[in-house]
Amino acid sequence: MKISTRGRYALRFMIDLAQHDSTEYTALKDISERQGISVKYLEQITSLLSKFGLLQSVRGPQGGYKLAKVPSAYTIGEILRITEGNLAPVACLQQPVNSCPRAQGCATLNLWAGLSKVINDYLDSKTLEDLVKSNTGADDIDYYI
Repeated sequence: MKISTRGRYALRFMIDLAQHDSTEYTALKDISERQGISVKYLEQITSLLSKFGLLQSVRGPQGGYKLAKVPSAYTIGEILRITEGNLAPVACLQQPVNSCPRAQGCATLNLWAGLSKVINDYLDSKTLEDLVKSNTGADDIDYYI
């Protein structure tokens, strides 16, 4: 499994929204400048995230985007599954029912199923709030001698 730029940029976008005033709408242009991601690419990502109810948006001069929920209500797994699709490490685990003709005798199926569980459990245990908190700290500390 390899996370594409769409998934990585979606996380950066959501973290940016979570780090800034959640009561106000943030212009896509501002996030684009802070994150170094083109507005055009962010438009594609926001369209997808909005479709699944993760964002609220308003058009116009005072418009922009804001989170639909508090940062602790978003799991990283949720965001990545929306932007990346299924996070299964092998194709035969991407559907609810494994239709692989070799599944019955597959010596590696349990290995891939276990890996898939670990990946999904881990990503579902981390929230947007966790990433925001882990990104603060060391950069905010001033050291004096």
